[in-house]
Amino acid sequence: MFRALGDPTRVRLVDLLAGRCRACSVSELAECLDVDLSVVSRHLALLRAAGVLRAAKTGRTVLYEIQYDAVAEALRGIADTLDRAREDFAASASCPAPTGNGKEQPQ
Repeated sequence: MFRALGDPTRVRLVDLLAGRCRACSVSELAECLDVDLSVVSRHLALLRAAGVLRAAKTGRTVLYEIQYDAVAEALRGIADTLDRAREDFAASASCPAPTGNGKEQPQ
């Protein structure tokens, strides 16, 4: 997911979809960007493969929308993992104290 969101154009696409509060077609989204329709389509496919977007075909048009629950769940999972790691780190006596120079001292 982070690799998919690591590109400014893909972040802009997610922002556009969030701002419109509805599913949009490739051509609608391409109108708002300074890139070719085929490039927008490839970016949307990557976001879909990463689980950020879902696509639904209506006739000949494919509409894309954000998978809010899936993205929120993934981010919540990362936040929970970081909270546990911080608690484990704080409770661990086996971690060497920092020396002030950024290097660990041998034990």
